[in-house]
Amino acid sequence: YSCFQRNTLSMKAIKFVCSDKHQQQFAAALRKNVNDYFKENGISTKGNLELAIQTIAMLSLYIIPFIFILIVPMNVWIAFVLAVIMGVGVAGIGMGIMHDAVHGSFSHKEWINKIFGGTLYLLGSNVLVWKIQHNVLHHTYTNIDGRDEDIASKGPIRLSEHAPLRKIHRYQYIHAFLFYGLMTFSKLVKDFKQLAEYNKAGITRQLHINPTLEYIKMILMKIVYLFIFIGLPILLTGFNWWQVLIGFFIMHWVAGCILSTVFQMAHVVEGTAQPIPNAQGIIENEWAVHELNTTSDFARNNLFLNWYVGGLNFQIEHHLFPNICHIHYRKIAPIVEKTTKEFGYVYNLKPSFVAAISSHIKRLKELGRPIVNSSGASSMIS
Repeated sequence: YSCFQRNTLSMKAIKFVCSDKHQQQFAAALRKNVNDYFKENGISTKGNLELAIQTIAMLSLYIIPFIFILIVPMNVWIAFVLAVIMGVGVAGIGMGIMHDAVHGSFSHKEWINKIFGGTLYLLGSNVLVWKIQHNVLHHTYTNIDGRDEDIASKGPIRLSEHAPLRKIHRYQYIHAFLFYGLMTFSKLVKDFKQLAEYNKAGITRQLHINPTLEYIKMILMKIVYLFIFIGLPILLTGFNWWQVLIGFFIMHWVAGCILSTVFQMAHVVEGTAQPIPNAQGIIENEWAVHELNTTSDFARNNLFLNWYVGGLNFQIEHHLFPNICHIHYRKIAPIVEKTTKEFGYVYNLKPSFVAAISSHIKRLKELGRPIVNSSGASSMIS
């Protein structure tokens, strides 16, 4: 782990403790086999020309439609179509550019990672909050209820089998995708709440971050973001303010739906575990085995999907090797799968996008209904 991760982990009670030599040997063999691939081929684990082209494409998909909206007189329906395209671009930036950069896998140069990690501000969100929520909590405590915020219950959506079950969850496999679209839109406000929680938990203190300055930075960046993507269209185009707000919402809804769906198809599908620590706060597994048990790959042979989602359909590889750029996942996936099977572990792979989305829907349906025990009694719905 990076210094950032080690400092944050020190305040958590959960630990991965494993005395199983087989698991330890698996983790060591996996690291060696993947590292040997890069050494033998003489290639960097970071990005290359392919990533540069993808970066230009994703930024263009977001920025060019917005420029057209500002300078070209057009019908409101054409503007709404461009807002949808912008939403596709926003999601592409988040998955294919920002994600690698914030993990430090975009480039060997830290200043380049910081620049492209800053593309998160184009989504209206905050880099520090993302690092804590995603790089640390999600990647370290994957699918652990109460630690991994990605499976925390979100109003009408229940993603954890350990969370309270309510009547509204029964049909979540139908309405979940509607609420998934609120992901990036809600982050405009949720960032403040999350930073307050991390500050209260002492994370900002451990990272030697001045929370007041971070709040000021957050406020200023969001004001600039809202002025550019709401203020400028109102000032420079003939659209009414409410039409601009609808277009802004459409852009965010499309981006949020894509991002949330892709993320959940890797962790909330059939075959992915949601373990809980014992009374001593210990997960009795090697961390690499834990990641293997809680993560799934999907549609590995879909080249367009691989490109657009920034390798997030190779989540097993990403979770095991977050400092390796996503452009290498397709090459190292067979190595990871082979090593996994040699040691007798399950490599959770959904063969296609349709198979993965179907598995996610089935899992949502399971999580929305009470568990019937051996006596025939079902759990209470609150």
